[in-house]
Amino acid sequence: MAGNLPKEMNKIKKQILSLGGMVENSLKTAVTAVRDNDAEQAQKIIDSDIKIDEFEVEIEEECLKLIALYQPVAIDLRFLIVVIKINNDLERIADLAANICRRIKSISGKNLGNYVYDYHDMSEQTGIMLKTSLDALVAMDPEMAIQAITMDKKVNSMRNEAYDSMKKAIIKSPQYCGRIVNRYLISRHLERIGDHIKNISEEVIHLVKGEIVRHEYDV
Repeated sequence: MAGNLPKEMNKIKKQILSLGGMVENSLKTAVTAVRDNDAEQAQKIIDSDIKIDEFEVEIEEECLKLIALYQPVAIDLRFLIVVIKINNDLERIADLAANICRRIKSISGKNLGNYVYDYHDMSEQTGIMLKTSLDALVAMDPEMAIQAITMDKKVNSMRNEAYDSMKKAIIKSPQYCGRIVNRYLISRHLERIGDHIKNISEEVIHLVKGEIVRHEYDV
């Protein structure tokens, strides 16, 4: 039975990469909805989130089944544990992409007063982070994973810029406070997505090098 483990592990790898592709697409579509203020496109991402949730559960169950059946050790066990962690982070990224879309729906077509923060650069940076992190997983490349981690500092900085813009806008247009805050929360969701991508990248490093680097790259 142990001879089947490599085949099953390869299947798990394909599944986690497939989930990564689904999540990457969700984030791209959510970003487009932000750019175009498109409530209809946003709803599609909200509706599709259930498929990602179901796939995430399926992958975790498969990993746990392999651990129970084969009792893997060393690199095989580390791989399955890392997949479970990355699996969870990918699901959370998809949830946050759906949350971004909910914000878009709540403020689409409404006056936001003086809040004019452009999310293009922040969303682009987050998308690049995710792609780099997933590429690092495919290539098993810790240096590429570190590249993704270092991008998080810029995302955090742009979140701070959005916060400053929100404060100024609320002072000038307090009657639109709720709508402005909803628009600002897009930056909070993008910043949290960056945190989850950072987690994924750290797990790639752990998988390849066997080193736990959590908190070593905190920015």
